Amino acid sequence: MDKSEFIEQLKNRTKKLAVDIILFYDKVNKTDAIRIIGRQLIRSVTSTAANYRAACIARSQKEFFSKMSIVVEEADETLFWLELLEESNFASQLELKPFKDEALEILKIVSRARKNVSNKN
Repeated sequence: MDKSEFIEQLKNRTKKLAVDIILFYDKVNKTDAIRIIGRQLIRSVTSTAANYRAACIARSQKEFFSKMSIVVEEADETLFWLELLEESNFASQLELKPFKDEALEILKIVSRARKNVSNKN
């Protein structure tokens, strides 16, 4: 797989995770706490996808690094909200495992990409 294919694949993965989490949240029984966590989760996962897309069209290495820093932060926050849902027993480990696994893998990829750019400067 070449670099452009990898970039497109990661764009699709970040967007798919956002869509999957939105659809999951739509089916959850909403309490006040779940609404608050859910809004934060949806905000962070959609921000991960949107900012990754923005990073892909960055005009400079500095802009790319800046956008990727946001992506790393938002991907980590997504993982945090998923962990909170699980540890609060609002959703089962089984339900959340695919989301957590994908969020962690995306976090590792984008963290590595950001580090590679900072090493070049």
